[in-house]
Amino acid sequence: MPPVIHVAGTNGKGSTVATLRACLEAAGYRVHVYTSPHLVHFNERIRLAGRLIEDAALMALLEECERINGGAPITLFEILTATAFLAFARTPADATLLEVGLGGRLDATNVIARPLATVITPISIDHQRFLGETVAAIAFEKAGILKRDVRSVVGPQVPDAAGVIAARAREVGAPLSVHERDWLAVPAPPGMRYEGLRWRLDLPAPALLGRHQFDNAGAAIACLEGLPGFEIDVAALSQGLRTIEWPARLQRLVRGPLVASLPPGTELWLDGGHNQAGGEVLGAMAAGWRDRPLHLVFGMLNTHDPRGFLRPLAPCARGVGTVAIPGEANSLSAEDSVSAARDVGLDAVPHADVAAAVAAAAKASVPSRILICGSLYLAGHVLAENG
Repeated sequence: MPPVIHVAGTNGKGSTVATLRACLEAAGYRVHVYTSPHLVHFNERIRLAGRLIEDAALMALLEECERINGGAPITLFEILTATAFLAFARTPADATLLEVGLGGRLDATNVIARPLATVITPISIDHQRFLGETVAAIAFEKAGILKRDVRSVVGPQVPDAAGVIAARAREVGAPLSVHERDWLAVPAPPGMRYEGLRWRLDLPAPALLGRHQFDNAGAAIACLEGLPGFEIDVAALSQGLRTIEWPARLQRLVRGPLVASLPPGTELWLDGGHNQAGGEVLGAMAAGWRDRPLHLVFGMLNTHDPRGFLRPLAPCARGVGTVAIPGEANSLSAEDSVSAARDVGLDAVPHADVAAAVAAAAKASVPSRILICGSLYLAGHVLAENG
């Protein structure tokens, strides 16, 4: 495969990959990308030299991998990873961006003996059933992508995670480029100031909204700053930051039937965050939304913590309409979500579907801001249904 940049973490993996892709492509490089989960179309997981893989090619590669596997036990993520790697190896490109699916140490993507670079974005509590009950245990799994003599960019971390990553780096001999020690990205005119080991740059703010996206963009730039064999100038970085695309991350919906049903002045937003750290990011953003009331539409898988997610949002929201995620057997029921919301002090009402919840929120106060949140699977359903 073309040279690999491997990205792990709890929050910000996808945004960091999207920033890397935008900047590399702005510099004229062809880039393969592997991310998960998809939102609407399965093809979203595999991008070949800048374009989503086509249906016929995806089907043929999957069938080839199934024949080679010969009926042996294999998970969906494993066979799709093999399919992506086969596609990447057969299609010319300059770089490959791999997003870890779950954890890192035992993830199906963690088979590249010597990636060009690795990135570890912020680590927090999530997927405890698979990764461990503490931040330190989860960080140990994420740090499994570190490789000897391969530079790793480390995003903002709580002390427990930072300590585990540093210890693992010493053990395997991986040099680290650490947030606030070796690089920093902060809001500043004209948008963002980046300071690293070599670069001191004034850049546009990232196209993705939220203070946390400066950290994600900074991690991507820190990775590019020390990337051997690639030449990326300020113009490419600036163009990349302006054109990052990553749906369902504080995305304002501006068209479609859900938007058309809203009264004038009411905004509809969508976010796929689904853990406590994601709730804290949304809470920080919502604290600045003082021009109109905020109403939530919420659905979540039962493998996550609804109270931990909703607690940071509770001081900012007037109420929440809850829904079950359509087609997801592991979805919390609307009634279970109501119980969780009320436990953190939110007025909550169950609804049959997203459209009903949005309509109820719009009637509650005009104009208002409505935020659909709690799950990437819910976000994917909304994007599909809203066109």
